[in-house]
Amino acid sequence: MTFLEPFSRIIAPIFQRCILNSLKIISLNIKKASPEDIGKLYAEGDAIATKLALLKNNLGLQELMYLSTCNRTEFLIRTNSELDEHYLKSVLLIFNDSLGQEELADLVGKLDVYEGSDAILHLTNVASSLDSMVVGEREIITQVRNAYDFSKALGLTGDLLRLVVRHSIVTAKKIYSETDIAKHPVSVVSLAYRKLRELNIDIGSRLLIIGAGQTNTAMAKYLKKHGFNNLVVFNRTLSNAQLLAEVLNGRAFSLAKLGDKGQGFEVIITCTGASDYIITEELYARMLNGDTDRKLVIDLAVPADFDPEIAENSNINLVAINNLKDIAESNLKQRKGELVQCQAIIDNALQAIGRASCRERV
Repeated sequence: MTFLEPFSRIIAPIFQRCILNSLKIISLNIKKASPEDIGKLYAEGDAIATKLALLKNNLGLQELMYLSTCNRTEFLIRTNSELDEHYLKSVLLIFNDSLGQEELADLVGKLDVYEGSDAILHLTNVASSLDSMVVGEREIITQVRNAYDFSKALGLTGDLLRLVVRHSIVTAKKIYSETDIAKHPVSVVSLAYRKLRELNIDIGSRLLIIGAGQTNTAMAKYLKKHGFNNLVVFNRTLSNAQLLAEVLNGRAFSLAKLGDKGQGFEVIITCTGASDYIITEELYARMLNGDTDRKLVIDLAVPADFDPEIAENSNINLVAINNLKDIAESNLKQRKGELVQCQAIIDNALQAIGRASCRERV
């Protein structure tokens, strides 16, 4: 239950009279699921387009949008079907046909389902970061916009999702600009960077950056700003590693070189879209090459890139998504005073969405 749920009762009558009743959201997020669970609904490259096309066609969805971040996977759909247990299992199996029956039942039990006015409320909470692990993080609004643009480019969306996403983003921007919810902003990346600084890592330390995506690019900005100058980037696609390394004045190698070129380091920062561990016990031993000094590993990937069992047998300080939850809770308490103002903004916006959707032909 979120603090904004009472507002859905205010606007429910509006939604009952219009097409927004067909909007539904299936959510798997860090509040109920582990990063490994969320990773089971992650896809990369061409596989995403294929899976989403199957999902839309096999279930006869009118519209579909897929949102995937480090702590959530969301399917926004337009359908008149009832989202019962059988339907939810169908969604998960179409998207990931490798799920076993026990695994499938476990995931379904961790899903949150929103319909009509509750779905609008949920998406607005997400875009405004009010449903994020770190309240006030601005990255999520870009992730929502990019997810919509990606789904639209695949021909999966229509007028309903266009309307709903547009209004949610406008509302999120209003919250960021008219409240202090994002004052002293703290994102997952900045939380991880703060941890690095708390451990007094010297700016001359050798840092290995594994993955050249959005998260590590954001981390790179912190590292460059604060003077870290001994960085090596590894990525499956060498050209992307080279682009990030150029920003950092560092060196770049393909991921296959990690065992050899990754030797002699103090810190690993990793975030890739791999479905299995990137760093196994065998690979980590090669990277250490006999070094016994304590290392810092920051793993921001979902699912994890770094096998956590390594930390049990090695001299490692491991910082992963789950390690940041306590800090995130503190962040929420600090921003609690702004929630009343956020409530008012979202209430007004939701009523506007309801009126607009009934006027527009969606």
